[in-house]
Parts: sequence; C-alpha cells; structure tokens
Amino acid sequence: MSVLITAQELDEQISRGEAPVLLDVRWALGDPYGHDRFRDGHLPAAVYVALDTELASPGAAAEGRHPLPDPTDFQAAARRWGIRQGDRVVAYDATGGLAAARAWWLLRWAGFDAVRLLDGGLQAWQAAGLPLETGEASPEPGDVVLDSGQAPTVELDRVAELARAGVLLDARAGERYRGETEPIDPHPGHIPGAVSAPTGDNLAPDGRFLPADELRRRFTDLGVRDGVPIGVYCGSGITAAHEIAALAIAGFDAALFPGSWSQWSNHPLPRAMGPERG
Repeated sequence: MSVLITAQELDEQISRGEAPVLLDVRWALGDPYGHDRFRDGHLPAAVYVALDTELASPGAAAEGRHPLPDPTDFQAAARRWGIRQGDRVVAYDATGGLAAARAWWLLRWAGFDAVRLLDGGLQAWQAAGLPLETGEASPEPGDVVLDSGQAPTVELDRVAELARAGVLLDARAGERYRGETEPIDPHPGHIPGAVSAPTGDNLAPDGRFLPADELRRRFTDLGVRDGVPIGVYCGSGITAAHEIAALAIAGFDAALFPGSWSQWSNHPLPRAMGPERG
C-alpha cells in the first residue's frame, strides 16, 4: 500500500461512503495544546491520538523519552480509536506528518499495513476547501488485533555496528546533529558514524512530501543504497518515523532506533560533534 493519500483522494473515499478511520496526531515538542487544537477544528469524524501516552510508554531516562508502547496497551488504544479488523486508517497532523508518522510506523510495527499518511496534513485538507468539524465524538470501540515487531528496529547495542556496516541517518535538525545546541537531551552531538539527514528536508514548502524521485536522489546522495542496512534515529524516535516514511516513498526499507539520541546520550557511549560523518 502507498505511504501517502492526498486530500482529494481522501475526500473522494469519504464521499463514496468508504471513509477510513482518521487519526489526528496533533503534537509538537514543547506544545501541550494538541488536544485543544483538535477540538477547535479537525477532519470530519477524526479521533484525537495522544502521542505521549498512546504512541509511547513511560520509561526511565536510560530507555529514551518515547519508548515503544507495550503491545497490549497499543492494541487497547487502537480499539479506543475505533479501528476494526479490515479497516483502513489515515493519520495526519498539522506539521507535515512529523508526528502522524509515529502512528503510521507503529501500526505497521504492530502488523497493521492498511495505514497511510495524509500528504500535507491539515493544511492540505483546508487548502482544498474541505470542511472541518469541532468538538469531540467517541467512536464505537474497535476489535482490531495487533502484534508487535513487524517493522524493523535496531536496539542500543547494535546501533554502532549498523553505523559501520550500513548507513545510519540522524533525522534531527542540523544544528542538533553538529552539537551546536541541545534543548532537551543530556549531551549534544551525534552518534559516531551517523549522517545528518534532517527530516524536514523531505518536505516541500507546502508541507507535502517531495516526489519519490527527488527523495530517492536525496537519500542516495547521503549514501543510501539498495541492499545496504539503513537505520534512522532522531531525538526520541518520533521524527525518525517520518524519515522512514520518506525512505519508503523513495523505495528503501529502514530500521528505527526507538531510543534515539535521548537513549544514547543517557549512556556512557561515544559522541561525535561537528558537521562531518564520524
């Protein structure tokens, strides 16, 4: 299944009575008002998803800021959202998919492949002149059965090996990769051997993903090749999922390092600084 769906395609499905389950993942680092923004306006029949509590589990610092959710808890959340066996799902946000991609990736990790990202998110829907709803509704509970481990991950003790044997992409902003700033994690810098690949560079100015051929060219320029192991990390495993979505659009499979820099920097592990790989 394609990674993306356009606002026009989604509207046509809704008009035909074939609406997917819509997940609104309004979240941004340092912004606690996602649910309020959802209530002020969201796609018709969309359900709000709380990233911090439904798309992650609480964990000690040594595990990273957003550990993967317990599979049983994640299935319970998906059922609260109204997902049933045989449904299709579309996730969106208001930040070019940077948060919604976490829901997209987790559902695939849990064995649910019928999920797509709304390309351009809320802004694309509004730019197409399509309606919003306000308030909140409670969907009928779903019955979806989820598993875990169906999308590749790389754990803390294997990350350095992947960086040596393959390509490890750092999806954070360039200034965080270079160690010029670190607003939240214990230490600045990046994992030795990682390549800077800010996930925001996968998007056009309107918040839509770049075309597949442009994304493929971008990643090959960064050293990505077919048959070579690819791993991705960010600050805490959120925007790295967006990078994995962009890689998938470009035709590459990649593994997520769930703990990302928030886990790495909480351990006595080597750290690199500056603009060069290494």
